[in-house]
Amino acid sequence: MHVMIFGCGYSGTAIAKAFGGDGVRISGTTRSPDKMDVLRQNGIEAFLFDGESMEEGLRQASDGVTHLVQSIAPGKADPLLRLLDKDRARLLPKLEWIGYLSTVGVYGDHKGAWVSEETPCVPVSGRSTERLEAEEGWLAMGRERGVPAAVLRLSGIYGPGRNAFCNLDKGTARRLIKKDQVFNRIRVEDIGAATRFLSEHGLGGIYNVTDDTPGPPQDVIVEAARLMGVEPPPEQAFETAELTPMARSFYGENKRISNAKLKAAGFAFSFPNYPMSLAQLWQDGRWRG
Repeated sequence: MHVMIFGCGYSGTAIAKAFGGDGVRISGTTRSPDKMDVLRQNGIEAFLFDGESMEEGLRQASDGVTHLVQSIAPGKADPLLRLLDKDRARLLPKLEWIGYLSTVGVYGDHKGAWVSEETPCVPVSGRSTERLEAEEGWLAMGRERGVPAAVLRLSGIYGPGRNAFCNLDKGTARRLIKKDQVFNRIRVEDIGAATRFLSEHGLGGIYNVTDDTPGPPQDVIVEAARLMGVEPPPEQAFETAELTPMARSFYGENKRISNAKLKAAGFAFSFPNYPMSLAQLWQDGRWRG
């Protein structure tokens, strides 16, 4: 087995760890030369990929890839799909399974209602529209190549080194209050485990990879502060808070994401809700990363 992860950042590294084991070759790409060493320290064979062209070493490595994970944000078009369309005869000849990391942002705003993989997508932002187009491209690529292609729609990602404890520690945590607003989350290790599960079972299609517990974002900050034994930051009204356009746009979408389809396939989440997940991060001291 040769797993190659394009755009091997925070989630990609967790996926690499989930696949790690005897006889598994794991490669990953980054656009930054500075991050090559970090990938190698995690046991990942590192390649540079700028989204425009494949250098010879990466092209040669791709000849043996059996499992492809695409984690690069699409921009105007998915960079990898574009290359595969252009050079389909030569690239990835041994492919057995495709995983594409997407976002629950593709659903748009559902005013706090529950959504499943069957819910029509009404993306609000341009970046979510691009994601939806990339999803369709990868599902089509799977059909064309005769291999399962799984789209993993991820909710708010957190885990070691990226969580409410870190924000409280740095003094950047905010307790924004917007009436009836909820978000789902997903622990990064569960992204890795879900990717491996879908590939091992040869599953394609669309899956929500998200926890069981949609809830107000300010409650996560309060729970983390309680575990740390510190005062949570003061409440701030969302309407009058200074926010970047990106941050404000997240609050423009309100929905509860169901993970029932992935569970019905047989997957068990290790971190199904944020209270137990935060408690585990705090107790074992891994919250710092």
